[in-house]
Amino acid sequence: MSEIPRHASNLVRNIWISAILSGLLAVVVGVVILAWPEPSVVAAAVFFGVYLVVSGLAVVLGILAFRHFGEGYAVVLLAIWIATGFIFRGVSVTASAIGDPRFPGRGWAIFFGLMSIIAGFVVLAYPFDSIVTLALVVGIWLIILGITEIVSGFGMRSDVRKLGKMTDWPGPAVPTTTDKPVAAQ
Repeated sequence: MSEIPRHASNLVRNIWISAILSGLLAVVVGVVILAWPEPSVVAAAVFFGVYLVVSGLAVVLGILAFRHFGEGYAVVLLAIWIATGFIFRGVSVTASAIGDPRFPGRGWAIFFGLMSIIAGFVVLAYPFDSIVTLALVVGIWLIILGITEIVSGFGMRSDVRKLGKMTDWPGPAVPTTTDKPVAAQ
C-alpha cells in the first residue's frame, strides 16, 4: 500500500475515533455538571480567574477574584462577564436587524437579540441563581452534544467501511468480525 492511502486511512480512522472520544468526554462533563452544579460553577469561576490573569485581559479582576475567593467574588465576576456578553451580543444583533430591512431572518434576530439583552440583565440582577441555572443548561447541552458526536463518530466509521468495500481503497485499519485472514500467495 502506498503512503498516500495509508496516510488517508489513518487520518479517517483518527477523525472518527476523535469524534467518539470527544463525545464521551462531553457526556461525562455534562453529567458531572448536572450532578454537582455549585462546585462546577466554582471550578468554572476559578478557571475564569486564571484565564483573566494569564491572558492579561483583566489582571486586576483576576487577582481580586482570588483575593476574596471565599466570598464569591469569582462567581460574581464570571456572572458579570457572561451577562455583559449577552447584553453586547443582544444589542449588536438587534441593532443590525433593525437597521437593515434586508437582514436575513430579521424578525428572529430581533427576537433573540432582545431575549439575549433580557438574559444579560437577569444574570446581572441574580448572579448566583442564574449562573447555577446556566450551569445546568450547559450540562444538559453537553450531554446532548456528546451523544450526537458519538453517534456521528460511529456513523463516520460505518461510512468509511462502506466506502472501503465499494472501492479498492482499504479504508481505516479497523478489524471487523467478518474479516477473515488472507491466505499467503
